[in-house]
Amino acid sequence: MAHAYVFPGQGSQFSGMGKILYDSNPLAKELFEQANEIAGFRISDVMFSGTDEDLKQTNVTQPAVFLHAVIAFKMLTDAKPDMVAGHSLGEFSALVANNVLSFGNAFKLVSIRAKAMQRACELNPSTMAAVLALADDKVEEVCANVQKETGEIVVPANYNCPGQLVISGSLKGIEIACEQMKAAGAKRAIVLPVGGAFHSPLMLPAKEELAAAIESTTFNTPNCPVYQNIVAKAVTDAVEIKKNLIEQLTGAVRWTQSVQAMIADGATHFTEVGPGKVLQGLVQKVNKEMVTDGVS
Repeated sequence: MAHAYVFPGQGSQFSGMGKILYDSNPLAKELFEQANEIAGFRISDVMFSGTDEDLKQTNVTQPAVFLHAVIAFKMLTDAKPDMVAGHSLGEFSALVANNVLSFGNAFKLVSIRAKAMQRACELNPSTMAAVLALADDKVEEVCANVQKETGEIVVPANYNCPGQLVISGSLKGIEIACEQMKAAGAKRAIVLPVGGAFHSPLMLPAKEELAAAIESTTFNTPNCPVYQNIVAKAVTDAVEIKKNLIEQLTGAVRWTQSVQAMIADGATHFTEVGPGKVLQGLVQKVNKEMVTDGVS
């Protein structure tokens, strides 16, 4: 029996996030102020009182979700994960939780990642779409066919749970793919309100910038395995963790497969740390027998 701690990614943000932590705990306040200094602006103020539109900006959303998740985890003085994982951005929070990255270094990397992804979005207008109730292999087939027939970029991006796969690509490619997904039997194929084609080749400019920052950052030996998105298996080697973290930016988030791997390795209890309850729901859809709870 193992206890897994999992960390959410972009999309779980909300106005007011982290305010209770800031007001009630001196350590939390200290960490928020440290982040404000690294960011060069008071990101805590945006989190506490910014509009939904403010929080949708990639260069704000990612550091904000990371901050909330990591600070919430640090308030859990009795937390002793047997394994950790994070959904996309959440992988950085997971790497703080298992001692691979320091809080300051991780926040710097998340900020660099967010700004680089924002620039990549502006360079190549693109989007993502959620495909519901269609087998993964069929989604993969449709994406491959659209790319072959049109030359547009369309790839599987987030394997969230059985029956829910997010695709990523060019505006035209996603439009065509959504029609073909529905024709192939998908219950729905919905374009998402996101800034760009995350976890696709269109993020290559951001990947190059992030890679340089990751390579120059110290990664420690983890306290417990991290199940990384790109490989969906336990990783304990710091060099391999670096490589996988870089590849994640243009590769798929294999969340379904990661949860399955954690369960196969003994996980029976999943605690989601950070804003929202999305990951608890996804874990239950992978295996309804799992115990799930959350700390926000």
